[in-house]
Formats: sequence, C-alpha cells, structure tokens
Amino acid sequence: MDLALEKKAHVFRLPTYLLDRLKELAAKDRRSLNNYVEGILLDAVYHEPNEITKAAFEEAKAGKLEGPIDTSSVEAMLKSMGL
Repeated sequence: MDLALEKKAHVFRLPTYLLDRLKELAAKDRRSLNNYVEGILLDAVYHEPNEITKAAFEEAKAGKLEGPIDTSSVEAMLKSMGL
C-alpha cells in the first residue's frame, strides 16, 4: 500500500525576517524548514474546533461563564467550565 502523498513544488516570496524566524523555529524543533511550514499550514487549514468547543466559545462570548477559568491544564479548564 503506497502511503506517499502527491506533492508539488511552489515558490513563495517571504520577507527575509519571516523566513529567518521560520528557519530558527524549525531548527529548534529539529525539523526541516519545509516540514515545519507544512505543519503550520496544515494546522491553519484543517484545524476546526468541535461542537463542544464551539459551544464553549459562544458561552464565553455571551458572558455566560461564571467564575474563573483554570488554564493550568486542559482537564482543569474543562472542569472549571463545567464540561
């Protein structure tokens, strides 16, 4: 079974400071620049919150959440939101 994805090369023009920063972050993460940028783009394109998260956003926007939200961990945050 061939799991290779078809890829196509494309040239982007980026400001030097942005490219330099991306290279730094990729190196820090021990990834190639291409792999790092591909990951960022995949997250941006395919990251969509689920229904529970969307409902929590709406509650927060409407001011329906009472008390402080504990952001020390995901579990603590969900518990403090009553989820």
